[in-house]
Formats: sequence, structure tokens, C-alpha cells
Amino acid sequence: MRTVTTVNVNGIRAAAGKGLLRWLAGTAADVVCLQETRAQLEEVPPNVLAGWHMSYAPCWSSRGRNGVAVLTREAPQSVRVGIGAAEFDEAGRYLEVDLPGLTIASLYLPNGTVGTPKQDEKDRFRALFVPYLAERRGKAAAEDREVLVCGDWNIAPAEADIRNWRGNLKNSGFLPHEREWLREGVFAAGWVDVVRALHPGVDGPYSWWSYRGRAFDNDSGWRIDHHVATPGLAARAVSAVVERAPSHGERWSDHAPVTVVYAS
Repeated sequence: MRTVTTVNVNGIRAAAGKGLLRWLAGTAADVVCLQETRAQLEEVPPNVLAGWHMSYAPCWSSRGRNGVAVLTREAPQSVRVGIGAAEFDEAGRYLEVDLPGLTIASLYLPNGTVGTPKQDEKDRFRALFVPYLAERRGKAAAEDREVLVCGDWNIAPAEADIRNWRGNLKNSGFLPHEREWLREGVFAAGWVDVVRALHPGVDGPYSWWSYRGRAFDNDSGWRIDHHVATPGLAARAVSAVVERAPSHGERWSDHAPVTVVYAS
């Protein structure tokens, strides 16, 4: 078995002080993908590294933003940063590591806002990411390995993935063209939404809740943190769970860890 978790930490230094370190010390995960670390390598709390090999891609273009990491129990065979696009490769958006028979990536897809340059940035990244996924999948197949892209995709694929979907039809993260991109550009190309495959026909399980109001208490959330896998790996997924905090006060991020167990 191999257990993989993904979580947007909403600032690794803040999360470390709120409970991330305790969670890392207790997790059974073999791999943990982190997003939105918002720190340079020297700013990462040292205790985060206890028991882990950390591969890290900070945001060089704007300090204090973005940032992705992959923590592994075993040393990775190789590490690659970026998707081959000058605009994004130093922005702390994408990092992947090779383990025996498996490439695992941590993705922080841009979070857009309709009618602003942030949405344009998100759309540019999406346009570049699909061909990159195809290239990576082809290379992996030639090496007889599977691929898993974990992270904050910042898109809820369908109505079942957001509690208040009617009220968010014109908001980034649930825009028709974004959902079509996931459906036609990613899933129709053979990639599998692992959590949805293991939880068909139900609302959620949500992985992000706004800090505003009582969104967490009311479970008014979004499912935007995904495990997206090649079919061979997806077929080996045996369980998926969102590690939702027991209470609002015990949260150490506005996201919750999404953990999947894959058979060997």
C-alpha cells in the first residue's frame, strides 16, 4: 500500500503553529503534497522536515506567495520543477518527484477572480497545462510508471462538488469554461478524478471552506483539492477520505487534507 495526502496549508509557517506539525507527526501517509506554502526554503519551520525528504519549489517571482512541496518517506529518484513555461516555472505552482514506478506532482493552480488579471493568469496556466499533462503521461508510459497530480486545482468539477453551486455559477472555480476544461481537457483525455471515482453519486466530500461566516460548521464547502491519476494507478485506489477537522477552532488551514490509499 502507498498512502498519499494533499493539502493546501495556507501558509506553512502559520499552519505549523496551528497544528500542521502535530498532523505530520501522526499521519500514516508515505507522501504529502503541500500547496500555498508562502515561504522560501530557509523560512520553512525545521520541524516540518522531521522524518521526511522534502522537495520544494518556492515562488521566486513574488516572495510570500504560492509555493509547493512534496514530502516523501523515501528519497526521490529525481525532482522537476515547473511545466516548461517561463511565466509559471518560478512561481511556485508545480513540482513533481519520481518514486519507484510512480511520478507524484504537487499542483497549485492559480486562483482567479472574474474580470481581473488573476483570471487571465489562471486561464493561461490551464491552456499550457493540458499539453504538459499529455507530455508527462507519454514519458511516464515509456518508463512504465504511473502519474498522480495532487493539489489545489481551484476548480470544482460539478454541481456535487460545491454546496452552493447555484450561487457560484459566475464565480471563478465554478465557471462553465473551467469545468469544461477539466471535463474535456483532463478527464476525457484519460485522467481519473480518484476521489470522485471512490465517492460516486454523493455531494462532496468537500475539502475547502471559507473562513467567513459559518461555512465550515454548515459544511458549505467546495471540493477543489484533487487526486488526478493515470488509469492504472486510479484502479488501485482503495479508499479516499477528507481529514476534516473536528471543529472550526481546530483547523490549521482553510483546506483539509485529502488522503487516498493506493494498493501496491
